[in-house]
Amino acid sequence: MTSQRKFGLLGLSVQQLTELVTGLGEPGYRARQLAQALYCERCGELSSISTLSREFRERLAEEGYVAGMPEVERRFQSRDGTVRYLLGFADGQTVETVWMPEGDGGEAGDGSAAGDEELAAEAGATAVRSRTPRRAKAAPLPATICVSSQVGCAVNCRFCMTAQLGAIRDLSAGEIVGQVLAVLKDHSVDLASRRINLVFMGQGEPLLNYDSFMQAVRLLVDEVGIAESRMTVSTSGIVPRIADLGREPVRPKLAISLNGSNDIVRESVMPINRKWNLAALMEAAQNFPLRPREKLTFEYVLLGGVDDSLENARELVRLLAPVRERSKVNLIALNPGPEIPYSMPEPESVTAFQQALIAAGVPAFVRRPRGRDIYAACGQLRRTVELVKVAPDGN
Repeated sequence: MTSQRKFGLLGLSVQQLTELVTGLGEPGYRARQLAQALYCERCGELSSISTLSREFRERLAEEGYVAGMPEVERRFQSRDGTVRYLLGFADGQTVETVWMPEGDGGEAGDGSAAGDEELAAEAGATAVRSRTPRRAKAAPLPATICVSSQVGCAVNCRFCMTAQLGAIRDLSAGEIVGQVLAVLKDHSVDLASRRINLVFMGQGEPLLNYDSFMQAVRLLVDEVGIAESRMTVSTSGIVPRIADLGREPVRPKLAISLNGSNDIVRESVMPINRKWNLAALMEAAQNFPLRPREKLTFEYVLLGGVDDSLENARELVRLLAPVRERSKVNLIALNPGPEIPYSMPEPESVTAFQQALIAAGVPAFVRRPRGRDIYAACGQLRRTVELVKVAPDGN
């Protein structure tokens, strides 16, 4: 006898849950009870949902329904407090999700409340370093959860360890939301008192899994209670989907990965540039509708001796000229890993590159590396289990 197929409830909207419960002969209000238990109370087992009758819980189980929360298979703790989770799903596949207790500075300058908090924190740190008297005490920074959208990735960026996995499969909306809930549950986070930022920058290209990604965003806003202004989605440059994202009534902030100041450099590190080159990408950026105060983020991974020269910085300034007033740049020093054919830039090169952008009127910020020693930093997610050769902490 074959085992019964399981259907995860996580990922269903209240409307979909209503159709389900009424189809099973239950009153419609059961849908709201289910949603509360799944998305707010983070129940991993139907048997623990005390607001439902035992008979209805048993009926759901008989019909093959389960909560659908991913399982924490491994948990890696960094010296800097970052946690990398290996989360497992029903089919045996796994993805990684990262908890950064104080973020990585990625939101600074993007015009959101989260960005303002990052700027205030940096100002506070500067005041401490300069021993400025009578400074205001900055509020604790929000934690950031880095979320995956696919198992593996098809984009094949040459500097990214996830590319070494190849494309395996898309994640469902429930599997995307489930990552957030599993991490919040592990840290006993009360969203009424703890600010949380989400970045869709883990494994995969979110805009190549557009429908599931957007369903997850809506659930995270409507049911989990995380504001869209505290979410950022990073894309390698899927131009048609950037346009689609701009038409969404509820959407995260947008970050676009450049990683090259001209088409030759960008194509050498990001093959997707052959399909949508910088001209197409910049046109999409110019046409993307922004909310009041909101800015686009351009991400730029600095690869030693490849794209980190002052000439590259000057080219980037020219490239961004049409969108300078509506954008900012996040600079990311390469996070190294096995089989990555690039080296980290020198710290002096990172500083010089940033200053060249700022001097030309382009807001530029350096993202803080988080969890390098456990392969949790940007570009390092490859489901690494053996940490014998520890990644360097250098910045």
